Amino acid sequence: MNPSIDPLHFRRMLGYYASGITVVCGLDSGEPLGFTCQSFHSVSLNPPLVSLSIMSTSKTWPRIRATGCFSVNILLEEQRDISDKFAKSGGDRWAGVRWEATGAGNPKILGLIVCLDCVHHAEYEAGDHIIAIGNVLDTCGPDQFFNRRTPLLFYQGPYHRIVEDT
Repeated sequence: MNPSIDPLHFRRMLGYYASGITVVCGLDSGEPLGFTCQSFHSVSLNPPLVSLSIMSTSKTWPRIRATGCFSVNILLEEQRDISDKFAKSGGDRWAGVRWEATGAGNPKILGLIVCLDCVHHAEYEAGDHIIAIGNVLDTCGPDQFFNRRTPLLFYQGPYHRIVEDT
């Protein structure tokens, strides 16, 4: 650790990198679980692997991890309320959220852009986070590659929209 870098300053600097918003979900004994995850990216095309960065204090991730599989739900810009709901601890995150089971039995939030159905592949401790790697078993998403649906983006604290050049 570099003690000369203030954690809050570092967080502000990382805020200059725009990211999409996902909700990572699992099903534990019939109960749907999920949390908002901004730190998500692809790792490998062959085999298809993705990575999540999860706060080590998460109470939801250990329950999802124990099932051995999870889904990554990439949200639309209209789904800010879902992102906010799953970012908070406590309360019923699933109240009013429509979902169905994926092939592996994970929750897929209805109306999103893409859902990745994953099996837990590996995990690493990294500072105050856990880096989890998922092997993608299946994908569901837009019928066309160039889908015009717009993802929910996070940049320097608030949500943002993509505005097309004309």
